[in-house]
Amino acid sequence: MQICSLSGNEIFCLQLKGLFPAEIVVGNSVRSLGLAGAIGSGFRSLAGGEVESITSLISEGRHAAIERLTAEARRHGAHGVTGVTTELSSLAGYTEFLSQGTSVYTQGPALPFFTTSASGTELYCHLDAGYTPVGFAMGNVAYALGLGRGITGGLSTLARGEVRQYSEMYNRIRHLALFRLRREAAALGANAVVDVRIDLRPFGPGIVELLMTGTASRHAAFSGDTRDPASIVTSELTGPELFSLAQLGYAPVQLVMATSVYSLGVVGGIGASFAALAKGELRELTELVYGARENCLSLLREEAQSLGAERVVGNRLQIRELSPGLIEVVAVGTAVRRLAGIAPHSAALPVQAVARDDDSLSLSGGGSAGFAGSLAFGAGIERGIQQRVSPSGCFMALVMAGLALIGIVISILVATRH
Repeated sequence: MQICSLSGNEIFCLQLKGLFPAEIVVGNSVRSLGLAGAIGSGFRSLAGGEVESITSLISEGRHAAIERLTAEARRHGAHGVTGVTTELSSLAGYTEFLSQGTSVYTQGPALPFFTTSASGTELYCHLDAGYTPVGFAMGNVAYALGLGRGITGGLSTLARGEVRQYSEMYNRIRHLALFRLRREAAALGANAVVDVRIDLRPFGPGIVELLMTGTASRHAAFSGDTRDPASIVTSELTGPELFSLAQLGYAPVQLVMATSVYSLGVVGGIGASFAALAKGELRELTELVYGARENCLSLLREEAQSLGAERVVGNRLQIRELSPGLIEVVAVGTAVRRLAGIAPHSAALPVQAVARDDDSLSLSGGGSAGFAGSLAFGAGIERGIQQRVSPSGCFMALVMAGLALIGIVISILVATRH
């Protein structure tokens, strides 16, 4: 009796490529930063920049979990693992890294063993478009804003416009994580990484982890030195999107991304507050969002042009409010260009490859699941309060409040003189 996580559509598509589902496989690793590492990372987070000890902890934990998943799949006699995920959670105060997927095997000629983050239907699309999976790849960065950049950025938010300290920080960590993803793919002997996913999450007070995952693959149409990370093609497009673009003769060049952080400023914030008392458009906020979006897209366009791409497709543009009057605009897409020999094997995809599989299990309701969720929610609030109510945090809050008050007083004095 075998238990797999693949849907009927995934099983159907994989069998068209001679692959059959086997057992679910799991790998995990529970790790501790240690006292010395915790103290060192605390000082590093105050200075700002990458926190190497946290980056190493996360990277080593994730890779250890993947290695154990791979070992379990090999014990089952599998030829690969599809749908590989990597998760991070807290377990008894320590950090647990968990990876899981579904092993697959072939009844025909044996394939080189592979792991992929793609689902069964995504893997079908990749194979039909000419991408042979090699291994699950990842790149991560644990980064801290730091006390100095926090104060400088806080001062910059008093004026209207882009807060370059924040924009540069987010742009730097995203490109560093992408470089590490490409470096890992090059070490596996791949020339492309497809199905790239980007995840930005907090990791302790003042530290953010950016994780990029994807499937290192080989494509016969891509040339270049596979040992050089700079020559590795990357794409965040879905399997059907890659297939459709290949039908049109387009191939991915590189995943491109840009971030722009803008502040309304003290004076603009006061003006917008007064304008909100009357009905109508808030021009200050409208112009702020418009300017941030245009600046972000301009950075994205410049990066794509420097790569020799013809266009950027699949662009995802997200705008979120970091704090009142401070917004972040993130743009992500895939730069593409025409390439000979990129046509897929089939003329069209089967309907099962593009059908959506609905999840029949939901744990957001009542009962024991709801009770467990309530406990987790309460524990999260308690941890959040404990993390926020700290002497350094209170001191920084007082400093920022004082700077904001000084800025308001200065702006009022300047306004009264005029």
